[in-house]
Formats: sequence, structure tokens, C-alpha cells
Amino acid sequence: MHTPFFPGLRPRLAPMGSRSQAAARCLSQDTLLQIEERLRPALAPDILSKPASKEHSRRRIFSLSRTFWCWIWQVLQANTSCRQVVRQVQALFAAFSSVQVDEATGAYCTARKKLPLLLLEKAFSSSAQSAEKLAPGSKRLQGRPLKFVDGSGVRLQDTPKNRLAFPSSKNQFSKVSFPILKLVTLFSLASGAIVAKAVGSLAQSELRLLMELRSAIQPKDILGGDRHYGCFLLAAWLKTLQADLIARVATAARKIDFRQACKRLGPQDGWFIWNKPTKASPLLSAREWAALPEQITVRILRLRVQKAGFRTREITLVTTLLDGELYPAEEIWEAYLKRWRLEMCLDDLKTTLRMEQLSCRSPDQVKKELLVFLIAHNFLRWIMAQAAQAGEVDLERISFKGTLDTFRQWTAALVQVRGSRHRRTRGRLWRQFLETLVADLLPERPGRIEPRAVKKRSKYPVLNKPRRQYVERWSRNKRRRIARARKNASLK
Repeated sequence: MHTPFFPGLRPRLAPMGSRSQAAARCLSQDTLLQIEERLRPALAPDILSKPASKEHSRRRIFSLSRTFWCWIWQVLQANTSCRQVVRQVQALFAAFSSVQVDEATGAYCTARKKLPLLLLEKAFSSSAQSAEKLAPGSKRLQGRPLKFVDGSGVRLQDTPKNRLAFPSSKNQFSKVSFPILKLVTLFSLASGAIVAKAVGSLAQSELRLLMELRSAIQPKDILGGDRHYGCFLLAAWLKTLQADLIARVATAARKIDFRQACKRLGPQDGWFIWNKPTKASPLLSAREWAALPEQITVRILRLRVQKAGFRTREITLVTTLLDGELYPAEEIWEAYLKRWRLEMCLDDLKTTLRMEQLSCRSPDQVKKELLVFLIAHNFLRWIMAQAAQAGEVDLERISFKGTLDTFRQWTAALVQVRGSRHRRTRGRLWRQFLETLVADLLPERPGRIEPRAVKKRSKYPVLNKPRRQYVERWSRNKRRRIARARKNASLK
């Protein structure tokens, strides 16, 4: 008898003989186990092994592995409630065992608190590596890995602990707003997976958080970013890591005149000398600042974007890829324009997976919840890479939302597969699942950009004071209803 997902039931079901084996087989068909069976190969084998002592070492309903996969299932189900997870497990035990599961969510929430942060970090790194292995290589820019960096904000629950760990900025309301977690992600262009992250508060700079990801930037990597990253500091810092930069220049801070270029590679392409600022950056220590060179040579390119119906815009890029023959300007422009994929990656996280507001009420749990969302995101990117490889299509044409929706339905279908040849049937269904993703490709829409805008409005007024001090506005009609209710109560 094999009960990998519910090992605690083995001693209870063993005396029941063949009946217990049948119950175990039925239990193994559950959607939770299907998620584990299909997504577990994306993790290293020893990550979810049972510890020999301390937390999660004893047999419990919510063991280490089960708690992890329940949390992943919770995120993939549109970030559903903890109560629904407990009801799922409670229904399974009621159907196939005499063990009673408490209907409260306390046991599951306690088990989530006991999940080691280091375990989730390892799972996050392993899921990103699995997606990278299946991703096709790029022929642009000499086949070098291209990673993009960007920052975003995530709302947290308004608790004293969260406010203390993630204080508001000076231009943010200090009493009535939500605490904001600043997230800086390092995104792989090849696979679409998030390979590294750094978290902080609104008071911390994105550059400071990026420098915490030093270990994730490997030699020969090319880092792309928006105009916030097109500066001397980052370009020189990346050279010390044997990596290169492609970013947009903030033209308001630097006036670019190609007549002053020290070497011309084209009409709007040339080398420039950037001098080290006289004032030391607070982002680096005195020793690190002194190790930076006094001057660096950068390459600046300018492109005029002309599109029918739109104003002509100029985009100026800075890069440390100086060789014009090895790195043509066209390839640099194509690589930078792929930065929009990172915006869509963040949209997949915050909108599709509903990570715009985290539900945990303490900073430690917030970090764990964030990691679970990133792991679930990388799992889906890993599935998309499988589909692209099997169907020999461009990975960018595979829909993230379509993959999530199809995966939900296919795991429900895999539950129904029973019999002695269920493994072969499930394998066939999984191949058909990948074929379905390939058949539902996104249309090719080059140059399509959708600016961020909000359509939904609320009829309720803005909360301009703390909730505990908020008093509903008094109205004459309401006063009359209260007086009438009191009069009727006195007559009775």
C-alpha cells in the first residue's frame, strides 16, 4: 500500500487489508496529489524530505510536504482562503478514513508558520532552474543570458508588525494607507521565470535592493532595465561582476550630443566617456566605491519610434556592449524591447495569481507567502516551457492565464483516471494537455503596449481616517428608521 500524500493513514488503514488499499488508491486520485505528482519534478528530490527532528518531524495531518503542496494549491486556485484548503482535506479524510479533521483553520495556519523559510528559498531557486533548463536559447547578443530587473509594490495587511517592518514613505499617508512591500525581481527572458528577488520598504532604493542580488548575476549575463538603472553606478558595478548593462538613459539628467562622441559607430550610435561622480554613493561602502574606476566607456544608441497615429518618440539607450560587430544595434534594440515581458510577468503575478495584496499579518509570514507565489509562478513557467518544447513553438506565444486555467481543469480530469493502467493514461492525458496549450497560442502583436489604467470605480467615499475612528455619516432617513424601530420595540 502506498500513501505518499497521507503517510499518517498507513497504520490506520493497514489492518483493513484490500479495502484499505482500495481507499488509498481512491485517495491518491485527489487533485492535491495530482498537483504534487505533476509539479514535483520541478523541485530537487530532497527539498521536501521529512526532517528527523524538531518541526514537522512527527506525523500530523498537515505534514511538511502536505502543507507545502496545500499552499501551492491555494495560490493556484486564485489565492483562495485557508478555509477552502482545510475543507478539501477534511472531505478527503471523511470519505476515505475514520479520522476526524478539525474544521478550524488553526492547524493549517500553524503548519504554514512552521514551514522553514530556507526550504521555500530552495524551492524557489530550484523551480527557476528547472524552467531555465527547458527554455530555448537565444541567438541574439552572442547567445548570452539576458535578464531584466524591475521593481514593484505589494500591499500588506494593516497590522502593527507590518507597519513597523515596512514603514511608509514621506509622501504616503501614515495612518490610513496599507503598508507596502517593495519587491525587486530579476526575470529571465529565456524562460520567463523569476530567478531572484529582493524585498524591502518604500524607504529603500531599487538599486540598493538590486545589489543584494549580487549572487544571482553571473559572469557574461546581460542585465536590462528601465531609465532608473541607466546610470554610472550600475554600469561600473556590473563591470566588476563581469556582466553588462542595457538600460534607458534618463535624458533629463544627461544631455546626449553625438557630436561629442569619442567614437562613432553609426548615425545615432557611439562611444562616450562617463566620469565617476564626485560624491560617493550611499549604496556602496567606502571600499567598494573606491574600487570603481574613475571613468568608464559606454555605448549610447538613439532610436526614433514612428508609428501611425502616435507621436514620434525618441528612446536613448546606454550599454556596456561596445563591440558594434558582435553586438549590432538592431539586436540591442530587439533585446531592450523585450523588457515589456517583465511588465507582463509582474501582471501575471499580481493580477492573474492575485498577489496584489498579501494576506499574512506578520513580516515573517509575508516573506513566506511571497515566496510561495513566486514558486507557483515558476511552476507555471516550467509547464509553459514543456509545452513550447513539445510543440516546437515560441515560448512567448504560450499564454500564462491559459496555462493556469487549463492546468486547473486537467488536474480535475486526471482525478477521474483509475484502473491498473492509470499511469499510462495519465501520461497520455498530460501530453494532450501540452498539445492543448500549443493549440491555443497568443496572436502575434508586435509593438503592442497597453498602458496601465483603472476602469473600475467605487461608489463609496475614500477612507481618510483610521478604520477604528471611522464613523458613518449621519442621515435624516436613518435617524427616522432608528426612531421608528425604537418606538415599535417599546410598544411590544
